[in-house]
Amino acid sequence: MKYKVKSKEETESLAKKFAKTLKRGDVVCLNGDLGAGKTTFTQYVFACLGVKEQVNSPTFSILKIYKGDDIILNHFDTYRISSEEAIEAGFDEILDDKNSISFIEWGENISSLLPDKKIVVNIKIIDENTREFEILR
Repeated sequence: MKYKVKSKEETESLAKKFAKTLKRGDVVCLNGDLGAGKTTFTQYVFACLGVKEQVNSPTFSILKIYKGDDIILNHFDTYRISSEEAIEAGFDEILDDKNSISFIEWGENISSLLPDKKIVVNIKIIDENTREFEILR
């Protein structure tokens, strides 16, 4: 499904609808150029799932773990790492956890670790305020 959003408010509305479809064990891969809105979308989804603290890009830490309403949310940024490095860090075990939900920015960098059943969110920059979200299940 494709959705065109023209503001942060519309992005937040889409994120709320998306959050309602998620279940334990889901792995969500976010793809898009730098500045496309991967982290912003994740922030809105995590807020809907009960995360009270500020959600920031895990660019330098690579992984941040948040507590939502009765769910653990993993937020990866794999821009700088390979599948081999991710395995060494134990990411495969985290992704196999059926009691949490994982969001992975730049998931294509660790594609060999990703489950066949995953949700892919492609974000395309149209202009300064407009984004196109393609959600593949």
